[in-house]
Amino acid sequence: MDDEPLRDWADRRDAKIGRLRAMPVVSGDGPRGSHLYPETPRAIERWNGHAWEPYGFAADLDETKAVLYPEASRPPSPEPVSKPLGTGTGKHRKPPAPR
Repeated sequence: MDDEPLRDWADRRDAKIGRLRAMPVVSGDGPRGSHLYPETPRAIERWNGHAWEPYGFAADLDETKAVLYPEASRPPSPEPVSKPLGTGTGKHRKPPAPR
């Protein structure tokens, strides 16, 4: 059996510390998919390396996404404008039509 070194395992475990997740606050058999109850409040939990601990609270799915994915709520940085293909005789281009 190939066991991984303890140091590698510890590094993988420590890389997950601080990860956030949201759990819908619903009655019943437990957590459900977020798309099923978009208007329900969510408890936001943070992984501390050993267990999920309470971190925050969100009123609905939109607020939850803003907390979990802050980079998605920022406007995108302007992309450089690509140049349209100009005239040329590349192998992939069609030859000019005869007149």
